[in-house]
Amino acid sequence: MPEKTTPLGDAALVVELGTRIDTALNSRCHALAAALEKRSGVKEAFAGYSTVTVHYDPDRTSFTALKAAISKLLKAKPRVGPSGRLHRLPVTYDGPDLAESAELLGLTTLELVRRHSQPIYRVFMVGFVPGFAYLGPLPPTLQLPRRRVPRTHVPAGTVAMAGEQTGVYPLPTPGGWHLLGRTSMPMFLSDNDPPSLLRPGDRVKFHPI
Repeated sequence: MPEKTTPLGDAALVVELGTRIDTALNSRCHALAAALEKRSGVKEAFAGYSTVTVHYDPDRTSFTALKAAISKLLKAKPRVGPSGRLHRLPVTYDGPDLAESAELLGLTTLELVRRHSQPIYRVFMVGFVPGFAYLGPLPPTLQLPRRRVPRTHVPAGTVAMAGEQTGVYPLPTPGGWHLLGRTSMPMFLSDNDPPSLLRPGDRVKFHPI
């Protein structure tokens, strides 16, 4: 689809490049964000799954100027940077939803663990709470809708999945994903710089233990 650029107030805009969860599309978003951050007047540009949000100084640039620059950059196809770091996360697959998820998918628990730990996932973006990395895409054979009734408390380190996504809860929070297991690897340490272990563009491989 052609890009769609929309103002967000008088000092920000959002560029929509698509509507799907896709590694190549997300890579284009990150490449565009990196190119825009080099432009005069741009304060910050960050990528979502298929969008780029840009905050700018209206005294130094404008929505019209940035919209034209975005179209030009996309036609020139900004260079996609190299893949991020590869993280190997040990996981104990003993989550409270493991057996139920396997049953809903028509799999054994061992097969669910095998299929979930087989791919190398991409970090599409980080959000929801500090350090929560949205990983994917999840194989179609593992996709389930979110739980009908979310939990009020999910422990830090919990590995979960929902829809086309999987991830690790970095902090104790409410959550509506299916809980498969847990990792001992800290996802968020406030004293670190950066505090989040996973960053957009990184890759993650789960290893059953």
